[in-house]
Amino acid sequence: MLVRINAAHRRPVDGHLAAVAGDRAFCSEFCYRRGSEIFGEGEEAEYVYQINSGAVRTYKLLPDGRRQINAFHLTGDMFGFENNETHRFTAEAIVETDVRIMTQSNLLGAMPDRAAGPKHLIGFVTQNLQHAENHMLLLGRKTSLERVAAFLLEMDDRLAHPRVMYLPMTRRDIADYLGLTLETVSRALSILRDDQILRFDGTTQRRVEVLDRNRLSKLDA
Repeated sequence: MLVRINAAHRRPVDGHLAAVAGDRAFCSEFCYRRGSEIFGEGEEAEYVYQINSGAVRTYKLLPDGRRQINAFHLTGDMFGFENNETHRFTAEAIVETDVRIMTQSNLLGAMPDRAAGPKHLIGFVTQNLQHAENHMLLLGRKTSLERVAAFLLEMDDRLAHPRVMYLPMTRRDIADYLGLTLETVSRALSILRDDQILRFDGTTQRRVEVLDRNRLSKLDA
């Protein structure tokens, strides 16, 4: 595993990891700088990760050099589970990101002492599978405007419907997640802004206020 870190230390697990492994298990904490690789495609899948703060993208490079992002992981999310010995995707920190890391062997070894552990683990795996299914449908069945609307609704839901949601990913990231060009994503966001469905808060256009969730939802229907 290639680790690029600022700092690391060991501490008892809490949050979702504690729900799976129990609060007597231990994990390491790492801080990854923006753009740092957490693990690479084809590397040994030894660890499970949970985000304390920040955001992570997982992606695969296609044969023609294009990048296909398959998921964004936000604060509280767990990732890194694999059904084989190596990672199918590369994971990178989108912004400076703090994560808890625990080996899969330690996680699985702690579960027999934690009655609810397998149930929680199955829940996380099922959630990831559902996300993958929804993403596949999004790429195959929706227009570009519908894809952008679906993405905004997904983020709005995952961030618990804030008044203003902060999007850590760039428009290029969004385009590579939705299977669109950067220009198409920008055009769709401009349409939603001009139709007063959303507005941008600030100059970076990463802070978005959804003005009309009902109209946005109809675009994703």
